[in-house]
Amino acid sequence: MRPLAEADTSEFRNVRFVLTDMDETLTFRGRLGARTYDALERLQSAGVKVIPVTAAPAGWCDQMARMWPVDGVIGENGGFFFERAEGHGLVRTFWHGADDRAAVSGHLAEIARDVLASIPGATFAEDQPFRLTSIAFARPEDPDARAAISSAMRAAGADVTDNNLWVLGWLGGYDKLAMARRVLATSYGVDIEVERDAVLYVGDSINDAPMFDFFRHTVGVSTVTRDLPQIPTPPTWISGGPGGDGFVEAADAVLMARSLPSPPSRKTAANG
Repeated sequence: MRPLAEADTSEFRNVRFVLTDMDETLTFRGRLGARTYDALERLQSAGVKVIPVTAAPAGWCDQMARMWPVDGVIGENGGFFFERAEGHGLVRTFWHGADDRAAVSGHLAEIARDVLASIPGATFAEDQPFRLTSIAFARPEDPDARAAISSAMRAAGADVTDNNLWVLGWLGGYDKLAMARRVLATSYGVDIEVERDAVLYVGDSINDAPMFDFFRHTVGVSTVTRDLPQIPTPPTWISGGPGGDGFVEAADAVLMARSLPSPPSRKTAANG
């Protein structure tokens, strides 16, 4: 993991997609700064596709996809993709098919009831009413309490992760990377196994680990250091600033690289 300021100016020349965590990556201490919003807009204006990939609930993601300068939002750790459509519309795509979603929701509700009944102090996150594909518990400060909630959900068959806000559970075996792979293939015709360098990912937390492990172009905002012991593969680069300021650094690096003259082709170089 090296300081992003040391990256060569051409490092991100081939980046066409910026995927990014939201909480404490685009935001800082729960707030979205004007500079960060402007960076999203500058990326879009330069032709870069911008997709937040977040554990945030469907209610938040609906608003982001409609009103922010982004191309869509992967939410609830991969449970769905809300893609901007013409006008004020959205195209909603879920990991689970329409025939399965009711049964999945019912199973999650059962798991949630069991956790609330069996784990002292376990409480739903404030945003739980706005979730469609996951259950979220307020993240306890006590690591033993966090572990107890996670263990109870895993014992009931759920997938589990946590970040700086939530202990999150869902069903289906997917994660941020699995849904990003599906979305980029189906919506943009990009096979990330072949075009891995087309994507830059920015994050800060434990549930970003699959993205840090897979992509070559990865940036951790400075606060990623608090979770590094639980992230098997650290990001390639680390920003100087936390949250949105770190994201702005990453956006600027991408935009700088894309503004450079294209390198001469082999044929042109040979003729010269």
